[in-house]
Amino acid sequence: MLTKTQKTNESLMARRRAAIPRGVGQSHEVFIARGENAEIWDVEGRRYIDFAGGIAVLNTGHCRPEIMQAVKAQIDNFTHTCFQVLAYESYVELAERINALAPGNFDKKTLFLSTGAEAVENAIKIARSYTKRSAVIAFTSGYHGRTLLTLGLTGKVAPYKLGFGPFPSEIFHAQFPNALHGVSVEDSIASVESIFKNDVEASRVAAIIVEPVQGEGGFNVAPTEFLQRLRSLCDQHGILLIADEIQTGAGRTGTWFAIEQSGVAPDMITMAKSMAGGYPISGVVGRAEVMDAPAAGGLGGTYAGSPIACAAALAVLDVFEKDNLLSRSKALGEHLTGRLKAMAAKDKRISDVRGLGAMVAIELCKAGDVHQPDADLAKALASEATQRGLILLTCGTYGNVVRILVPLTASDAIVDEGLAIVEASLNALA
Repeated sequence: MLTKTQKTNESLMARRRAAIPRGVGQSHEVFIARGENAEIWDVEGRRYIDFAGGIAVLNTGHCRPEIMQAVKAQIDNFTHTCFQVLAYESYVELAERINALAPGNFDKKTLFLSTGAEAVENAIKIARSYTKRSAVIAFTSGYHGRTLLTLGLTGKVAPYKLGFGPFPSEIFHAQFPNALHGVSVEDSIASVESIFKNDVEASRVAAIIVEPVQGEGGFNVAPTEFLQRLRSLCDQHGILLIADEIQTGAGRTGTWFAIEQSGVAPDMITMAKSMAGGYPISGVVGRAEVMDAPAAGGLGGTYAGSPIACAAALAVLDVFEKDNLLSRSKALGEHLTGRLKAMAAKDKRISDVRGLGAMVAIELCKAGDVHQPDADLAKALASEATQRGLILLTCGTYGNVVRILVPLTASDAIVDEGLAIVEASLNALA
């Protein structure tokens, strides 16, 4: 057994490869020792700026003191009962606060679970129970999770769906609007209507699920007109509209839920990631009559709505109010977008800078041609940045998008230091 002083990233990677399946990917060959806000230190003592945030999980940063204190206080009382056996007030209080935050002038109820995929699975279960219909429409380049049902909903094959089929039936994919690549809102709505004509009648569709900003798909922002027309289409045919806010939620885009900015009120919203500052919890909030459709015992899970995670999530909500993090998200997004657009003006390999609030990304291409996605450059940029002390993530249907998910609590100085590394890394790869 290696001693503490002998541990290195390389030695730990060797142990990892021997003990853990290759299917569990790893973006960077770095092992963290500790983290504080938007900075981490690895087992060798090297410092990094964190622009990944645990894939949008750390909007409030690493080890936020108020969240840590709330968790420690909960651990001193009890760690688990299973809410369906013995309930606890924190679950109820968190549901009340989420109900108040969700858009829509109607009564709401909230269910808590453990993972984002679990939230999406349950939203589909609830939709089918309420509508007595079975079909679901999702979108190209969308991502909804790693279970078989959520993989079926996901609109990207590699690496998520490779070798795992067949997937559940009666899932259909419409085009997601993407003006940069020639898919208009009209094209997208027409593709939904084409599904009604060619694949499944509208009267058999339980739900349409959409990300207000696609996460793994490349931070493609759903136009307001598109979301409004989806809402009208759902109303016309008695279909439920589900907003998947696993990555966009918890204030990342400048509102607690991204879809608020469109004026559209979905029937259900799925959430997870940053809502508990790094502790595993997810949820579904929706119309009360919809959420009440399943019979007693039809929803839940052993660890669903963990008391530790509920305590953390309540602390996250308090931190957002105390630090005015929704305004910070908007300001941070403007700063990130401005700096990245300045880089793009000098570097034709950056074909687009986009996002909503502080959910920002750059798309990379070859020779200034948006139709030639450069996944190799995106991968090289993330690697070069790591060597320079910055953690970045790639995404996108073609793997050519680099996304920024820095904690909203990061200082301007830390953000600018990270952006300088992005620019220096791109220049080094020219």
